[in-house]
Amino acid sequence: MVQFRQDPLARRRFLRAAGILTASIGAGRARADKSVELGLPGGSDQRDLTTAFPQKAEMLLQRTRPPLLETPFQVFDRDLFTPNDQFFVRWHWAAIPEQIDVAAFKLAVRGHVNAPLSLSMADLLALPRFEIAAVNQCSGNSRGFFQPRVAGGEWGNGAMGNARWTGVRLRDVLDRAGVKSGAVAVRCNGLDQPVVEAAPDFMKSLSIDHARDGEVMLAYQMNHQQLPLLNGFPLRLVVPGWYSTYWVKMLNDIEVLAAPDDNFWMATAYRIPDTPRANVAPGTTGFKTVPINRMLPRSFFTNVTDATTVKPGARVPVRGIAFGGDRGVARVDLSLDDGHTWQPTALGPDYGSYAFRQWNADIAAPASGLLTLKLRCTNTDKVEQSAEPNWNPAGFMRNVIETARITVA
Repeated sequence: MVQFRQDPLARRRFLRAAGILTASIGAGRARADKSVELGLPGGSDQRDLTTAFPQKAEMLLQRTRPPLLETPFQVFDRDLFTPNDQFFVRWHWAAIPEQIDVAAFKLAVRGHVNAPLSLSMADLLALPRFEIAAVNQCSGNSRGFFQPRVAGGEWGNGAMGNARWTGVRLRDVLDRAGVKSGAVAVRCNGLDQPVVEAAPDFMKSLSIDHARDGEVMLAYQMNHQQLPLLNGFPLRLVVPGWYSTYWVKMLNDIEVLAAPDDNFWMATAYRIPDTPRANVAPGTTGFKTVPINRMLPRSFFTNVTDATTVKPGARVPVRGIAFGGDRGVARVDLSLDDGHTWQPTALGPDYGSYAFRQWNADIAAPASGLLTLKLRCTNTDKVEQSAEPNWNPAGFMRNVIETARITVA
């Protein structure tokens, strides 16, 4: 976490550069030059690659309305910080503003507060600046690997990204409004709208203590650049260690609540079994649920896949990324014998408790056959990835140990 000195010239540059941001989100026809197979079991796994969306380079197209764009997995091997133009996109409703006048934009802070606020971007830029590196991961990342298959966007492993987020602490904004005694939650809403009148507006809430923990923030930059329109320009909530559903995009309304939030997106949607790893047996019904919340540790291979072939006896550099969920990465272990024994990998630089961390190892290929590698991350709370995949009807929170089967020939 880094706090920056205030720079009036930087504030002016931000506002001047932003101006009126105009982009046609509706231009999401997938001008696909090629497609890829994601290796998803139980159904279709072929996805078009598209460059048709504003401010986005080549992305895997999951859906056009609303936009669901997945990061091609090879991107994660190039840098620990996911580039803005290939950072995944997930919206719930297709009615998204195609132009935003930053000079006219206002953030409302209201509800159970002493002094309701209407803050401009200039007002926000004048507050103490805050930066944190954090993984933003969709609750349904890797849903396409669930068996039996479940309904929803059939993501591969690319509905995630790691960025440096710059903005202001939510706590500082709430303090300026003055939270009244008895406040229990903070509900956030954005500029996207339901496509039909009866549909529920997308809103998410955090407990008052969580909202004021000093890490939850309102970001106006990612990777030291303005947020792309599809990633929430001009302002988005960042909730380090929690799933992306809470990271409200195009944030324009903060409401402090004196009672628990009973809106659809908290009381009905994005709920998980109240069990370890949100795991239930397929077909189970009647289980208690809670709102989805903290992320679990995960790790991935980024330079080898099941399609990799190496020569007998060759030295094989193996590398990838890991993150600890809601905690830092303590260790990443590699198995060369299908999980029977494990050895530690070397960890790269630590950018904070919520960021990707690179791991690497150098191994020797056997004389012949199949080299089965497994990978396991353990976080600083000693929570580790499971050897068995979890399952729930929504396809949330997959974090099973990953496997790569390398052919030796």
